[in-house]
Amino acid sequence: MDGVKARFKQGDRVRIDDRFEHRHHRVPAYAKGQVGVIERVCSLEFAQPEEVAYGKAGASYRPVYRVRLRQRDLWPDYAGAVHDTLDLEIFENWLEQESDNG
Repeated sequence: MDGVKARFKQGDRVRIDDRFEHRHHRVPAYAKGQVGVIERVCSLEFAQPEEVAYGKAGASYRPVYRVRLRQRDLWPDYAGAVHDTLDLEIFENWLEQESDNG
């Protein structure tokens, strides 16, 4: 898509927004508010799901990122290995920069 640029790059620390949405969205509740690392930029060509789900013609496009989260951050009682992770694909409008000491 012309003009769509990725705000984040591989290795950036990001926080997934913890906002409530009444409408369809693609962010699991357990991931909201969590901090992860951009594993990769997946695409710049995905239509905004909050617009597409409701049939909005000419939906805007947003970059999609694969965000890697530590399982132990998601579930404090997680009994697996300390290095286990979960990757989620998250639209850019749900992400904010997180400081390295955050």
